[in-house]
Amino acid sequence: MAEHTCPTCGDQFDSRRGLGVHHSASHDERLPNRECEECGVSFYSDYAKKYCSSECHDRAVSYDGENNPNYRGGKETTACEICGADFEYYPSEKPGKFCSTCVESESWRTTPHLEGDANPRWKGGKRQYTCDVCDVSFERYPSGVYGEATLCCRDCLAEWISEEFTGEGHPNWRGGGNEAYGSGWDQVRSQALERDEYACVICGADAETLGRNPDVHHIIPVRVFVESPVFSMADAHTLDNVVSLCIACHRRAEFGHYSRAELRWRAGVLRERRERRAR
Repeated sequence: MAEHTCPTCGDQFDSRRGLGVHHSASHDERLPNRECEECGVSFYSDYAKKYCSSECHDRAVSYDGENNPNYRGGKETTACEICGADFEYYPSEKPGKFCSTCVESESWRTTPHLEGDANPRWKGGKRQYTCDVCDVSFERYPSGVYGEATLCCRDCLAEWISEEFTGEGHPNWRGGGNEAYGSGWDQVRSQALERDEYACVICGADAETLGRNPDVHHIIPVRVFVESPVFSMADAHTLDNVVSLCIACHRRAEFGHYSRAELRWRAGVLRERRERRAR
């Protein structure tokens, strides 16, 4: 006996399922399977749903106060630590210490005392040290003393570096080659100074300007000859391998700022070779 009647066309069906299949296929609409708890309207939903629309949900469900899932007890009341007035605050935000009036007036802000041992970085203050160069006693913070030596001033630092960073103490030491130049050096040095008129071949500074004779620089370093199996140190001391330079230009030459060809050209070595070839 048919117990289920189609609400649209009145056809009878033996089961609820048969009625549902018929209504979806014939009337292109699924039968309601739920009732809204707010307005009572019947509606269809594939999953458990209490309300037919968001409007009914918002009318039925409140998020105020304790109904809010993030509710943590609401505001609390306490007394301001400065003026004593009662005020409300949310415990989840911060501890209630100062009312809004005192916060705005900034009267609660005090400058922290950070002198001496009250400073979180306090390491005991200045200490007494003895300079490794001049033996003078001096005071300094431990953070200002570092490295292998304890030095009181820049002059002592310069003297210490001059002594320590020579020969094997220099970080660029490669086993020597800068010792005394041996026989032939004094003669070729004098010849180079005379040829270059006792002046730097790069910038022109002469002995009078420098207060001393210019340096005489080996264009091909002496160590190259020393380390070679077929040359000796004396082979480096030739007039076409040396050039007169002031201290500043000598330093630049040592660091490769001038090519060997340029140094020879400025000293006249290349010109002399060309002139000899042209004869």
